[in-house]
Amino acid sequence: MNDALRSGGVVAAVLLAAWGLFKLRVYLDVGAGYKAKALCSGVFGSGRDLDPQRAPQIHDDGYWLLRPFTARIDRHAQQVTASILGVHPRTAVQRPGFGATLQALDAPLARVPSSSPAQAGPTSAWSHAPGPDALQRLVEQAFTEPNPTRLRRTYAVLVVHDGQIVAERYADGITADMPLPGWSMAKSVLNALIGLLVADGRLALDSRALLPAWTADDPRAAITLEDLLRMRSGLRFSEVYANPWSDVLHMLYRSSDMGGYAASLPVQHRAGSRWSYASGTSNILSLIARRTLGDEAYHTFPRTRLFEPLGMSSAVLEPDASGTFVCSSYMLATARDWARFGQLWAAGGRVDGLALLPESWVRFSTSPTPESDGRYGAHWWLKLNPDIGGDTAAASRIAPDACFAIGHEGQTLSIIPSRKLVVVRLGASIHIDAWDQAGFIAGIQDVVS
Repeated sequence: MNDALRSGGVVAAVLLAAWGLFKLRVYLDVGAGYKAKALCSGVFGSGRDLDPQRAPQIHDDGYWLLRPFTARIDRHAQQVTASILGVHPRTAVQRPGFGATLQALDAPLARVPSSSPAQAGPTSAWSHAPGPDALQRLVEQAFTEPNPTRLRRTYAVLVVHDGQIVAERYADGITADMPLPGWSMAKSVLNALIGLLVADGRLALDSRALLPAWTADDPRAAITLEDLLRMRSGLRFSEVYANPWSDVLHMLYRSSDMGGYAASLPVQHRAGSRWSYASGTSNILSLIARRTLGDEAYHTFPRTRLFEPLGMSSAVLEPDASGTFVCSSYMLATARDWARFGQLWAAGGRVDGLALLPESWVRFSTSPTPESDGRYGAHWWLKLNPDIGGDTAAASRIAPDACFAIGHEGQTLSIIPSRKLVVVRLGASIHIDAWDQAGFIAGIQDVVS
């Protein structure tokens, strides 16, 4: 009996040690991956002069898990490598026209075609008509820090009214020509790309069996394109950024094929029955777009069909190691180019008087998903979450036709078509509740309209 107990104890100890080592390996992969990718995009994509050890997005506030990691920037090779004492290093590489990509743990980067930046189109030149003093004061206030323990870190604010820039300001070290990450704002850009494919007849909202692995006898075959757009696929996906072992962090920082990883997860609920915000869903859609178009056309599609017609010459979607655009999270553009995308929606899908997207697609995209209690449309937010002021009196003042693209650290694109208003705010609010988006938008709406 004693021998059996001792043997069982040894086995348990070995298993616990193995589990601990696995969790440590995941932490090292995710932490180094996040630091390398964020720095690579910031230094080479945005052109910022960042301290590789103390940049806010990889050091401050709640990012204490990232502090032990050190990073080395190779400006000649345009890559960043991060690790703890050289253990399990991760490297992100900048490629022309495709931004930063985190190298896979077990495979080389997939080839992407050589690409030139989007060409400036007819909408490139903004006209300026400075708004009222009350508006300028609101914009100035957005750059103040009323709570030193919960910093806003606003980088850029741009307000467009009736097609003209009425207010614009940037933080020290940030310029109007600097592409900045939108994080999950890219999801709304993905919506437009899918809308173009639907308008072309290449996809349909009721399409099923959207991937080869989703065979007829697989419950995932019941998921429609609309279910994916409305975040009601029923697939398991944990969107928990505070947990290094969650699905979203495994996808972004350990998986070379992010759409494939998300598509492989099991069904938890019947397709269409429950709403659950999941970044994996967006990367499944991006993978479907890739399979629909084929690699060569897919890699040029955002630039030729969306960015160039809108004059978004700074816009870059960044791919994963397999070559699929990470449309859940990785897109850079200047504040003015984010506003150009917003103008497309404010104008019902039209640019320079011509229909780029069908007006019916814009209406569909901003119609409520019932399973979300009306908070979400099709890759667009219709109501603000409580952590950025969504349950305040200010939120109730915002016009009911407003829609929002919202990203990590307080990136926001707000559109109110009835007021001809588009507002961009970019920054690094690591404590997301430091930024009161509802109060900011309600205030701008009050003084501009």
